[in-house]
Amino acid sequence: MDRNSIIGFVLIAAILFGYTWYSMPSAEESARMQREQDSLAALALEEQARRAAAEQSAKPVVVDTVAAALPDSLSSADSLNTDSLRAVRLAQEFGPFHPSAQGQAEEIVLENERLQVAIDSKGARPMLMRLKEYSTYRKTPLFLADPDSGDYGFDFFLGNRKVDTRQLYFTSERLGPDAVRLKAATSDPGRYLEITYRLDSSTYFMHTDLRLVGLTEVDPRDVAFHWQITGLSNEKYRTGELQKGGVYYKYFSDDRNYLSETSDDQLKLEGRTNWVAFKQDFFTVAMVSDQGFSSSGSEISILPLNDSTHTKRYDAKLFFDGERGKEVAVNMRYYLGPNHYGTLRRTEIEQFDRIIDLGWGIFGWMNKWLVIPIFNWLDGWGWSYGIIILVLTIAIKLLLMPLTWKNYISSAKMRALKPEMDAINEKNKDGDALKKQQAVMDLYRKAGVNPASGCVPLVVQMPVLFAMFKFFPSSIELRQESFLWADDLSTYDSIVNLPFTVPFGYGDHISLFTILMAASTIIYTMVNSQQMPQQQGMPNMKLMMYLFPVLMLFFMNSLPAGLSYYYLLANVISILQMTLLKTLFVDEDKIRAELLANMKQPKKKSKWQQRLEDMQKQQQAARRK
Repeated sequence: MDRNSIIGFVLIAAILFGYTWYSMPSAEESARMQREQDSLAALALEEQARRAAAEQSAKPVVVDTVAAALPDSLSSADSLNTDSLRAVRLAQEFGPFHPSAQGQAEEIVLENERLQVAIDSKGARPMLMRLKEYSTYRKTPLFLADPDSGDYGFDFFLGNRKVDTRQLYFTSERLGPDAVRLKAATSDPGRYLEITYRLDSSTYFMHTDLRLVGLTEVDPRDVAFHWQITGLSNEKYRTGELQKGGVYYKYFSDDRNYLSETSDDQLKLEGRTNWVAFKQDFFTVAMVSDQGFSSSGSEISILPLNDSTHTKRYDAKLFFDGERGKEVAVNMRYYLGPNHYGTLRRTEIEQFDRIIDLGWGIFGWMNKWLVIPIFNWLDGWGWSYGIIILVLTIAIKLLLMPLTWKNYISSAKMRALKPEMDAINEKNKDGDALKKQQAVMDLYRKAGVNPASGCVPLVVQMPVLFAMFKFFPSSIELRQESFLWADDLSTYDSIVNLPFTVPFGYGDHISLFTILMAASTIIYTMVNSQQMPQQQGMPNMKLMMYLFPVLMLFFMNSLPAGLSYYYLLANVISILQMTLLKTLFVDEDKIRAELLANMKQPKKKSKWQQRLEDMQKQQQAARRK
């Protein structure tokens, strides 16, 4: 190392030493800093003593990790310094709420005849929500969410400091077996956070009231509510649970809407929202605000889970509105109950019953005004649900009997004209299709037969068939109700559990109700095809008619047994109807005689018949040219 390098290092060392000596506090400054620290510690201790005297009750204190690590041999002065340091740290981290930053968690259980809700005093959060009237498929208590997962809390800004209820310990005041008031204190007795929970006496609602007493500097628009829950798999068929779980929401100015039910999805709310619902298969956790949740910053999301214990993770972050400078008060109510159509409808919350998917358009109307009223009336007789479904099927078939009769008479008339139809087909087998169609329509006109009259009854009956396809999977009444070999009519029945999975959606089990339904559909197709006149020019139609039941065998194997049972009954009753009508009520010879008599009487051409003749004449004129 040369001389210049040595001189450089010496100068750098001298500069560092000089700066360190210059910036060192003097003895007076060191004493002043020590006095300030001692004063802060003393103030903190005085505040703790004053608060303890005011409450007149000693709460167990969570011991700080630093203090716990200290040996017992420390002097009382050392312990006092440790407590002082801890008090200063809490005051710096929690501000005015530092008295509520330590404590011991307490569990407060609220109950009514339907609900049991456990409230954790740390965070003032519902940690356990149990429906007392229901159990899981495994016959264990039914919880609306996993108590060991999820997140719940309010947060807001007090100056530049964010206050989060999840970090605070609340003191509790019981207001009865179904209500509790929780309070998070500040260093000022006139300023505190209060949350009250109250269960309705006989419904599935829990009311929540949050008040920021004396904290008028808080902007109500900064108050955010966050609730994340994880759904538990409570049913026999987890795939069905995943398919029917979703996040539903309702803007005040729009219809009910929902996030994706098949994949993860999230949404920033764009309007004032009346309610947000975390829907599972047969149960729902919903947040309802009569004033509405603000669209500013509010968002919802859903995430399907892959483990066998859980279904989906539901998440909502909701903001509120209010006038700044006044006491902040947030009022909400939670629906913690079943997806029962009548129960949801009686809440009188707009479109709340549409959490249940009863089908769109006319299918939903059929369920609401026909199927559900009949089902509920039958449910009041105390019969088993297998018998109720049987009587329901008979009742619907009787209501549709006029349409069935009209359809059968139309088919009988078409069969009675079969000789004339065969003659037309033979005459025009190599001729003009339009000429053949004109001859057929002329035959119908002379005989007084409307070929479309048989289609109208079928079209009218289709909404009922599709309505049932939505009704049975949504009916919580069938949940865990057994009938014959089915142990639960709300999900598939299984007579054999396979050690492998059959592809194309069939699954790993064999449903006997589905097999019987498919077999009855094939028999119904055979009987019905004998009642209808043979159609030429459609060679694939017969194949499609028999292929459809096979497809249903795969499609419906994992659907509710109640649905397959209903379709089985509907097919059997339809077969009996057609057989009885043909045997006892319809004289086809008499019908043919009436049609032949009609053909002898002069008939006026219809406008459609006249148009067909005009088209034929135009085509013939074009060919001559």
